[in-house]
Amino acid sequence: MAKFGKKSTLAATSGAMHARKEGGVGWMTYDQQAKFNAVTYDMRSAIPRIMQDFESDTEVRVVVITGAGDKAFIAGSDISQFSEKRSSEDARRMYDKVSEEANLSMRNFTKPMIAMIKGYCLGAGVITAMLCDFCIAADDAQFGAPPAKLGLGFGYDSVDDLVKRVGPSYAAEMLFTGDRYSAMDALKMGLINRVVTSSELEPTVQDIASNIAANAPLTIRSIKTSIRNSQLDERARDMAMVNTQINACFDSEDYKEGRQSFLEKRTPVFRGK
Repeated sequence: MAKFGKKSTLAATSGAMHARKEGGVGWMTYDQQAKFNAVTYDMRSAIPRIMQDFESDTEVRVVVITGAGDKAFIAGSDISQFSEKRSSEDARRMYDKVSEEANLSMRNFTKPMIAMIKGYCLGAGVITAMLCDFCIAADDAQFGAPPAKLGLGFGYDSVDDLVKRVGPSYAAEMLFTGDRYSAMDALKMGLINRVVTSSELEPTVQDIASNIAANAPLTIRSIKTSIRNSQLDERARDMAMVNTQINACFDSEDYKEGRQSFLEKRTPVFRGK
């Protein structure tokens, strides 16, 4: 699998997905600024490849998901494509397959993902944000899930993600009304972790991502696996994997490095081994 250089762009014919890495931080950017980064079929098609490249690149330890420009994170799906891309039963199945594969590639990603949100975060934007481990938003961000205003179906997995993040009552309010919510409203709901000014957004996210990237990758992986399993029904939890990953931390070179650096009063250098 190809590794990213400073920047890669996929599916530029109908919106674009940009991917780059800076140090241990990968960045995936949705770019269709003329339509507030509404997601096209081609953009969704590009996501699994990007996520796989980030997954296999050992230099990438955390990924930031964001939108291009200052107006939007993601303002939903590009509905103008529906008359073509969802014009028949076969076309709908293919569109849904591509969407599901894109979401699954993010859902199954084993490294931390942070959503950096500015401007509009609507529909598919909320779905994407919920696939991330946590979200940091600018104070001008607006959130909403308007399928009920458009007569669209909203997939069970997306409803489930929203319920797990904000609880059933807030999820019901958001989805039943289709209303928009401010960043402070989203913070109160638990939809996002933090609100900062627009000028502080990228530096704040960069600092958080760099902090994560400097930590022990095997420990981070085991924690993410534990968090995921904690959200499952007890019978569906893979405790063998959870315990294997936890034990691997204690058997790792990074564990030795962590102890040694503590004794020597220096910053540890973790290698993910």
